[in-house]
Amino acid sequence: MTPTPSAVQVSEAESQRRLVRRKDMVAERVAFIDCKMPGSHLKENYSLIGPGVTQSKDQKVSLSEPHGFSLGVAAMPAGITNNLHIHYTAEVFMIFKGTWLFRWGADGKDGEVVCTAGDVVSIPTWIFRGFTNVGDSDGWIFTALGGDDTGGILWHPRILEVAAEHGLYLTRNNMLVDTQNGQPKPDDSELIEPMTREQIESLRKYTVEDMSHRAVRRDDRVFSTTALLDSRIPGHGAELAPVLGHGITEDRDHVPPISNPHGMSIEWGRIPAGGSIGRHLLREKQVMIVFSGAVEITQNEGDAELTQTVDAQDLYSFPADSWRSIRNTGSQTAEFVLMTAGDHKKRIVWSDEIRKQAAKLGYAIDHNGYVAPLALLPQKVKQTFAP
Repeated sequence: MTPTPSAVQVSEAESQRRLVRRKDMVAERVAFIDCKMPGSHLKENYSLIGPGVTQSKDQKVSLSEPHGFSLGVAAMPAGITNNLHIHYTAEVFMIFKGTWLFRWGADGKDGEVVCTAGDVVSIPTWIFRGFTNVGDSDGWIFTALGGDDTGGILWHPRILEVAAEHGLYLTRNNMLVDTQNGQPKPDDSELIEPMTREQIESLRKYTVEDMSHRAVRRDDRVFSTTALLDSRIPGHGAELAPVLGHGITEDRDHVPPISNPHGMSIEWGRIPAGGSIGRHLLREKQVMIVFSGAVEITQNEGDAELTQTVDAQDLYSFPADSWRSIRNTGSQTAEFVLMTAGDHKKRIVWSDEIRKQAAKLGYAIDHNGYVAPLALLPQKVKQTFAP
């Protein structure tokens, strides 16, 4: 294999740091101003990559390193609600467990959509949204947010009023003050100003049909068996299904259902039992969240190789410019989400071994970054991929 000069060598300590296991995720129970309101008092907020939009100075952040996006978790028992608020940057819900009702609009009455495990929904910026766990058991949602600096959130004026009755106030810098916890009440001049009715009515309205195009159901995902250069190689067989943005898929017929800029791309991946994604490198940072099964990731090259196992509900953050391969060591298909930084089309750098194996099967990567018949590509490409 020809090493890439700019490849990052990941140390064992760094590899351990970038693995966030479910058991190590730390919840904050008073992360937002509505967390003491009846019906919202049992919410748990996790900041996994970046602080996200937490309003608590005590929030534990698993990985604070900038990724170009943030990732968190909303965990709520059955019947608990997250109240109406606005985001400045993208907010994407990837449902791991439970049945959830999302509502939106000035008073949460413009529409509703119910989503379940495996569904992904992207709520537009600058509209009020709220959600409730309408299932019978505890629910868990991974939440992706655009940008390293999300700007915080705007709460519906009614939520600010009710929160004050429980001793919670929000300052102009979007931080929570809990007077029931001994903190002094800020001066009114230090508090965030509630939105006026005129400001609320000026926000864009979305119909149920509009929002239906921003929800990708589990059963509607379009997986490609030729999404990667190595997909046809015996013992590999990984498939990808785009969800939003331009990701790493190398199938030219793949079109993401949600295409407006989010600051990241999101793709579902699955690997059959015993299958793998061969050694490759990405220039961008990428996060893998395992939804079912377990995968073994191997990083670096040669004697420096490191191996980690990532289980369901765990995540791993791959540094930019690093070699990795991914293998399903279980007896069932492993499913995961890949979040890759940036709105651009990402291009994989494949190892020499993978390029040569693909060439033997008659395939290579064209100048546009997609899998194509090697016989139809220019001679220069044929020489590059030649076994």
